Amino acid sequence: MSAGVSRQYSGTAGRIENCQIGVFLAWATSQGHTLIDRELYLPKDWLEDKERLKKAKVPGKRKFETKISLAQNMIERALTTGFQPDWVVADEVYGRDYKFRRFLEDNHVSYVVAVPKDQSVCQGWQKRPASQLYSTIEEEDWQVIRCGDGTKGPRLYAWAFLPLNSPSDKVTHGLLLRKNLKDPKDISSYLVSTFKKVSLQDIVQAAGRRWAIEECFETAKGEVGLDHYEVRSYRGWYRHMTLAIVAHALLVLTKNQLFPSAYLNSPMVVFKKKRGLL
Repeated sequence: MSAGVSRQYSGTAGRIENCQIGVFLAWATSQGHTLIDRELYLPKDWLEDKERLKKAKVPGKRKFETKISLAQNMIERALTTGFQPDWVVADEVYGRDYKFRRFLEDNHVSYVVAVPKDQSVCQGWQKRPASQLYSTIEEEDWQVIRCGDGTKGPRLYAWAFLPLNSPSDKVTHGLLLRKNLKDPKDISSYLVSTFKKVSLQDIVQAAGRRWAIEECFETAKGEVGLDHYEVRSYRGWYRHMTLAIVAHALLVLTKNQLFPSAYLNSPMVVFKKKRGLL
């Protein structure tokens, strides 16, 4: 059996199945995006089976760590190495964890993280689920903003921002809401924390960057074989993922160096020019 394989929830499949789960960190800029780190998640039942660990060549010092802890370790390594992100973005799995958000704040890193509708938020003296604040927003307070581009054109949603209690006047906490233009009842929530003065447009653009990691997976699987492996050992997984990540980063850098003007004539840019969006 391959290292880490167990019956567990897979975000890709959207259900519990027999699978192997990796946690990845991506770096996104206006010139491109790529994966920069990886960790293999080992369920508790794996770490309790010494014989299985030995067969999979898992280091004896490896202890159980949650996916959130693995993500935090990678971000910490990136910060130590010299990466200085304007924002950290993440989905609900990470956004709803208070310790993860506190870790980012302690490291002076701004974030926009998705949270469930029942996420508790504090506004004034009241603490209530985020969903209870939806009705407090007037229709004219919603702003339609493009948060990125998809395969079918610009991603347009209605957005609103509600300030929340902040620990000091040096940091801003808030609840960012995204409403589907075709289905007004479809509203997503994000918690925001920033140490700089930003506009709603800035926050929305940061939230839209979360799609970059999905694009990283798509291109890395198609171009460098990120998911094309048959290794079973712990070390084999790390070696394959490391080589795939390096190869993908090299492709992104090479593309920008060899074709710096390619973006100007891309189908998406042509589309936006015709629609008057550029």
